[in-house]
Amino acid sequence: MRVVIDTNYFLAIVPRVSPYRPVFDAYRARRFELAVSTEILNEYVEIFGQRMTPLIADNLLELIDKQTNTVKTEIYYHWGIITEDYDDNKFVDCAVAAGVTYLITNDRHFDVLRSRDFPPVTCLSLASFMSVLSK
Repeated sequence: MRVVIDTNYFLAIVPRVSPYRPVFDAYRARRFELAVSTEILNEYVEIFGQRMTPLIADNLLELIDKQTNTVKTEIYYHWGIITEDYDDNKFVDCAVAAGVTYLITNDRHFDVLRSRDFPPVTCLSLASFMSVLSK
């Protein structure tokens, strides 16, 4: 199973006390692949740097870089599907290019994907993704 995780959700899975920590542990245990693009990694660097201590942010980014289940994805086409927050398109573009099973987000800007047949992108919340992982 391959997924893209939006930045806010990635922040939510890291703390040891987070109810969503099992998602991070499953990633570390290589139970799913994480697809990232250069644009996504750049946003992770920026936001992790703002929301975490430098040591934690650096360790997390190094983990993402070195995990064998991180799929670094080249983006060759920009779909431009999300118009409310154009910056969110980086996650859709990566999801399509990497052929992911799920895009993990709760951002309402992604609701437009539910009304489109193409490109096929299935969005899940963290809670729903945890249910998938528990099966």
